[in-house]
Amino acid sequence: MHRKILLSWSSGKDSAWTLHRLRQAGDNEVVAFLTTVNEAFDRVAMHGVRRELLEAQAKAAGVELWPVGIPYPCSNELYEEVMSEALDRARCSGIDAVAFDDLYLEDIRRYREMKMAASGLELLFPLWGIPTRELAGQMMKGGLRARLTCVDPRVLPAEFAGREWDECLLHDLPHDVDPCGENGEFHTFAYAGPMFAAPIPCRSGSVEFRDGFVFADLGLES
Repeated sequence: MHRKILLSWSSGKDSAWTLHRLRQAGDNEVVAFLTTVNEAFDRVAMHGVRRELLEAQAKAAGVELWPVGIPYPCSNELYEEVMSEALDRARCSGIDAVAFDDLYLEDIRRYREMKMAASGLELLFPLWGIPTRELAGQMMKGGLRARLTCVDPRVLPAEFAGREWDECLLHDLPHDVDPCGENGEFHTFAYAGPMFAAPIPCRSGSVEFRDGFVFADLGLES
């Protein structure tokens, strides 16, 4: 069965690998990326990735981008409202399912399932339950390349911001930090891999401290 899918897209490695897995598995068509964008900074929420980089990813992946603007700060009620509107758009567009890049956090999955139970859309979790060290190896061997864009300095030194997500980085991670950053230890920007027609040329910029996190300000090379 041909299945049209809306992919929740954070701009990071897990979203990118989810796209790759969906395309590999059966008759799936990822028709759009759903991304929340912080309107105050015009950047991907949480990851701090510039819109120009987000748009470059969508172009390289050959997928339409559905940015959803949210204010800063944003209440949970407002977030749920804009997401509900996005799901309405998905149904009206003939989309069958929504896919997420969640790995193992049960509370987040239950929240999504509860909030979207009445949507009529199938929920997909292609990476769910894969041990994260194994998953990291699959991604790297598969050609995925990413950089750390956001670091939680409470669990990871600020110097990790902007670093390449590779085997050297995994070796340097504190033992209690998840190799995929699933607990929010870090976030990434995926710039190359089998899900993209061509690498996204990005450059390193300044490192900024904001709201208790450390952000590496990546930019698009001209």
